[in-house]
Amino acid sequence: MDHTRDMEVQGPFDARYLAFLETITQVRPRLHRYCSRMTGSVMDGEDVVQEALFEAYRKLDQYDENRPLAPWLFKIAHNRCIDFLRRRGVRVEAETAAMTPDFIMPPTSPVLGIGRAVERLVISLPPKERACVLLKDVFDYTLEEIAELLSSTVGGVKAALNRGRSKLAALPEPVNSRREPNPDLSRLLRLYVDRFNQRDWDGLRELISADAQLRVVDRFAGLVERAPYFKNYERQLVPWRLSVAEVDGQLGIVTLHKHGDEWRPASVARLDVTDQHIVRIVDYAHCAWVLPAATSVVIRLPH
Repeated sequence: MDHTRDMEVQGPFDARYLAFLETITQVRPRLHRYCSRMTGSVMDGEDVVQEALFEAYRKLDQYDENRPLAPWLFKIAHNRCIDFLRRRGVRVEAETAAMTPDFIMPPTSPVLGIGRAVERLVISLPPKERACVLLKDVFDYTLEEIAELLSSTVGGVKAALNRGRSKLAALPEPVNSRREPNPDLSRLLRLYVDRFNQRDWDGLRELISADAQLRVVDRFAGLVERAPYFKNYERQLVPWRLSVAEVDGQLGIVTLHKHGDEWRPASVARLDVTDQHIVRIVDYAHCAWVLPAATSVVIRLPH
C-alpha cells in the first residue's frame, strides 16, 4: 500500500512549524475530515493532511493574508488527495468529464441529507464528484468557492455535484463487504500488541527492523531506535493497553484507555511490514480528531 511521503524532518519537529500548526488548530480537524473522506481512511487522510500542511508551511510567503486561510489550505489538501489517489491507482477520468461549463443542474436533482451517511457513501464516487459533494453538502462551500478550490468552473462544479448526488441517491443500502486481512500481518500485529502490553521492550525490538522509521505525528520523525518511544508509553499515568483493530477497513493498532471499568479507544497507530518485520510506525496519539472521524472501528480482541 502506498503512503504519503515523510516530511523532510529528522528528530523533534521545528518550533516554528509547531507554532504554525497552533495557528490552524480550528481548521485542522475539518481538513482531516475532508481528506479522510476523499481517501476513504482516517489514517491515510491524516497522512495527506500532514503532507499538505508541510507544503503550506513552506509556501507561507505565497499566501495572500487578505484572503481567508481555510480555502487556501483546503486547495492544497485537495491537490494532495488527488496525488494520493493517483498513486494508489484510483481511476480519475471523471475529472475531465465533469468540466463541461454549460450543464445546468435540474431543479428536481435529488438532495441528500448531510452528515455521516453521505460521508460513508461518498467514497464510491470518482474524485471530482466526491470533492464537490463533500465541499457543498458537508462543508457548505459555495459553488464559486468550490470552483476556485478545484480549479474548475461553476458549471463544471454543478455538473459534478449533480452526478454525484444522483449516484448517491441511487445506491442500495451499504452491505458489509469487509475483506479478510492478511493473516501474516495479523499475526505480526498480535505479537506486537502482546509484547507491548507486557512491556517486553526487548522482545518488541525483535519484531522491528533495525532501520525502521517512526513518526509520532506533530512530535517526532526519525529512526525508532533514536526515539524514547516505548519509555514514553511506559511513563503514561492513565491505564492503557493496545489492541489490534480495523479502522476504516485498515488493520492498525488502537490504544485503549481505562475509564472506570471500561476500556475506550483513545488513539490509533499504523504499522508497515516488510519481510515479517515492522519497517515503519506512524502514531497518531497527538491527533485527537483522527479516531473519532472513523466510520468504523472494530477492535479485534485476543482469542
